[in-house]
Amino acid sequence: MQKKKVFSGVQPTGNLHLGNYLGAIKNFVSLQNKFECIYCIVDLHAITTRQNPKELKSNILETVASFIASGLSSEKNIIFNQASVAAHSELAWIFNCVARIGWMNRMTQFKEKAGTNKENASVGLLVYPTLMAADILIYKATHVPVGEDQKQHLELTRDIAKKFNNDFKCENYFPIVEPLISKEISKVMSLRDGKKKMSKSDDSNYSRINLKDDKDLINKKIKKAKTDTAPIPSEINELKNRHEAANLISIYSSINSVSVEKVLDEFGGKNFSTFKSKLSESIVEKICPIGREIKKLLKDERYLNGVLEKGTKRADLIAQTNLKEIYKIVGLIKFT
Repeated sequence: MQKKKVFSGVQPTGNLHLGNYLGAIKNFVSLQNKFECIYCIVDLHAITTRQNPKELKSNILETVASFIASGLSSEKNIIFNQASVAAHSELAWIFNCVARIGWMNRMTQFKEKAGTNKENASVGLLVYPTLMAADILIYKATHVPVGEDQKQHLELTRDIAKKFNNDFKCENYFPIVEPLISKEISKVMSLRDGKKKMSKSDDSNYSRINLKDDKDLINKKIKKAKTDTAPIPSEINELKNRHEAANLISIYSSINSVSVEKVLDEFGGKNFSTFKSKLSESIVEKICPIGREIKKLLKDERYLNGVLEKGTKRADLIAQTNLKEIYKIVGLIKFT
């Protein structure tokens, strides 16, 4: 039986926030004790939209620092940046020739990011999903942790794997990747609008808890977080249409690794001022040590580059071995 291998990529946006931690990184830390894990900073995906080169480099290193500070081991896991392993781009081109234009045109994320002026969007943004498929399949990963916004891309990865296997009559060469959906993962919404995801791009810094925020700032942001006038309910169905209340309760549930039902049992009937005080304590206890470690690691660029270099060598060894097989299957000649 093939050993389960997990792959996941994170864009180097810099200044990661509570949503990134609870939605992805916390789960990564848990997975490292159960699977062979490969975690990639997907810098090539980042440049599908215009980037400031100096900021991009800084953001790559800050993402590595955030991984390490949150508890990801560079010994247990392979941690590297996508651009350092050329096999990703090489396999992406092969997949561009396997995938169909109709498949790309159906990707809802492209429609959302391109907006009304699709003609002005980069080609890279359109074929982003084939590079994502290459990221996963160059390592023959069997599982990918996904959120709602990535399910369609993972389905495309499965379609590309099936078509490649069928086109080149190499049954089961690429595994049909399975989604890894944790019940503990919750979508973290803005502290100012419970219908919008927590995001770095939000104009208001009070819409999010950044991983580098200190105790005083976290307390202030939670105190100012939008709620409603009704008390905290005792039943989960009473949270329907109470988006801001549901978001704060979900954050408390996730940061403390307890069920929403248990949170409602404890706080049902109480006002939000009491609950917010406890929520702030929980966030400060978990996030502030991570933030302090991120700041410490960012002062040691040599160490962070060393983590990437070591991870790149490990990733490249796997990727190049598989790429040689893929070139042979496709009928391409490669001397190096």
